[in-house]
Amino acid sequence: MQGQAMTAIRRAAGIPHALQALRAVVLREVLKFAQQKGRLVSALVRPLLWLAVFAAGFRNVFGVAIVEPYDTYIPYDIYIAPGLIGMVMLFNGMQSSLAMVYDREMGLMRLLLTAPLPRAWLLFSKLCATALLSLLQVVAFVIVAALLGTQLPMSGWPLLHALLAIIAAALMLGALGLLMSVYIKQLENFAGTMNFVIFPMYFLSTALYPLWKLEESGATWVYRAAQFNPFTHAVEWLRFALYGKDPGIAPWVVLGTLLACFTLACWGYDPQRSFGGLTKRGGP
Repeated sequence: MQGQAMTAIRRAAGIPHALQALRAVVLREVLKFAQQKGRLVSALVRPLLWLAVFAAGFRNVFGVAIVEPYDTYIPYDIYIAPGLIGMVMLFNGMQSSLAMVYDREMGLMRLLLTAPLPRAWLLFSKLCATALLSLLQVVAFVIVAALLGTQLPMSGWPLLHALLAIIAAALMLGALGLLMSVYIKQLENFAGTMNFVIFPMYFLSTALYPLWKLEESGATWVYRAAQFNPFTHAVEWLRFALYGKDPGIAPWVVLGTLLACFTLACWGYDPQRSFGGLTKRGGP
């Protein structure tokens, strides 16, 4: 009985320590982001180019029919805005993967993961930092998009639901980046590996075109791939949430992918497996 009491006391005493570690990891990432002056600009240039150039050029060509979640015809820039928000989060998630690989090369990951805290909590702290940076970049993108004339519905419960969808998607894509960092052994391999993740996830989704248009055009394999793409469900959850509609199974797919990626990442950083290759500087 006394032993159980002592265990409970130690666990209670460890909670402030765990929260302090979470705060330290998140603050480090935010401060590092603030010092990288061009990172926010580069994160916004890509989606804003799509919005200001591509969407403007096809505004009246790609008319989006009255289908869920829309109650009327909408211009193309309004349709792709949730997909561009997803693009911001996708690239930031992959950027976090690059940062993890860099920290591993410099030996910082070994110092972090040998701290006297559960490894899953330390990785969760990194994940929270990634999600927060994604959220900040999304807010900046939405503001600039509004200045360019792309106004998204932002009021009441739909706004809160959309915020929940953004946070969940940011965590999912951050967990994917965390998982990728386990298997990317060197910084030199990063660009090539990301090309097999970012572009297929983005283009084989509903970020740029509705599923029904893919099916109607006869692109069956693209349609099927988009259906199974978790990024599709992240975008659709946000799109439906903005208009106060039921997103169906999208939240469950996003949350399931988040859990799966994070679990595999924690397994990959197991010390019995050399911290996900932390001791291997240049594997295949």
